[in-house]
Amino acid sequence: MPTHESATLAPERPVTRDSSLTDRLAALAATFAETPLVRLDEERIELYAKLEYCNPNGSSKDRSAFWILKKAIERGDITRHTTVVESSSGNFAISMAAFCRALGIGFVPVIDPNCNALTEAYLDIMCDTVEKVTVRDASGGFLNTRLARVRELCRELPHAYWPNQYANDDALAAHYQLTGGEIARVLPELDYVFLGVSTGGTIAGLSRRVKETYPNATVVAVDAAGSAIFGQPPAARRLPGLGSSLVPQLCERALIDQVVIVPEARAVRGCLDLVRRHGLYAGGSTGSVYAAIEHWFAEHPPAAGRRPRVAFLCADRGIAYADTVYNPAWVSATFGTGEPPAAWSLTPATSTR
Repeated sequence: MPTHESATLAPERPVTRDSSLTDRLAALAATFAETPLVRLDEERIELYAKLEYCNPNGSSKDRSAFWILKKAIERGDITRHTTVVESSSGNFAISMAAFCRALGIGFVPVIDPNCNALTEAYLDIMCDTVEKVTVRDASGGFLNTRLARVRELCRELPHAYWPNQYANDDALAAHYQLTGGEIARVLPELDYVFLGVSTGGTIAGLSRRVKETYPNATVVAVDAAGSAIFGQPPAARRLPGLGSSLVPQLCERALIDQVVIVPEARAVRGCLDLVRRHGLYAGGSTGSVYAAIEHWFAEHPPAAGRRPRVAFLCADRGIAYADTVYNPAWVSATFGTGEPPAAWSLTPATSTR
């Protein structure tokens, strides 16, 4: 059985590796290639963007979804008779839907109203069943409602497997081995890495690889205003892909030095700055990270004559955000034209240790 809290809530069965799935896994693995790490022209810093939107299904979540499925199949936790059930209203659901369809196994995503229209339409095509919860939980979000529905489905469906991306060690390993390994092979030195935080797998895996390879590097976690991960009171958030209404278990394994809390209106501005300055059309979480980098080095200007080397991930493309982040009418109606009500927050990381 897996060591993480996962998945198999259906009656136990003999563990047998499914050879037909291992053959298909090999074909899926062949679709991956190293994603580009490109240098951006910034005045104060030497900035590198890792273009994770070049993964097969367009986001960094391809890494964790593939690795989770790979390891579960190798352990015998997933066979051709399995139905995978997971809570996600964004990229992880897209990745799982594509990979499960290619493997010939069932996948039921549990989504909520924050799921953008393009993602929901894609899931409707790729999945035989899409569950959508509409009742907010006590925090004002939908995560706990989604997780409750996942548990119900795992009891109802035979041979159900819940990856539990919030606590699955394989999600951490994916970014340690794959994303982190690629950065370590390309960059001989690194001073800072800025990483968005949501389910915790990306920052847990990458921060560990960064600290191992670059012991003096500073890991800066970027979270959304209204997220509960770093001790803020949970509140409704409009942009998917960043933050959480609970503290994911994997975040407790991340090696974080500093935390930047980014108001969502500034995330929108970060997206627009990134596309206008560098031609990178990225999603909302990437805009948050880029805004955090700008704010950090405005507050902590580098010493004269030294340009620190900084890396961040472009987690997904901006296409799914065309009707929100990149739509002036939506931005004006949602945030108005003045300064956002939530203030910036720069703090040492203590709440997840």
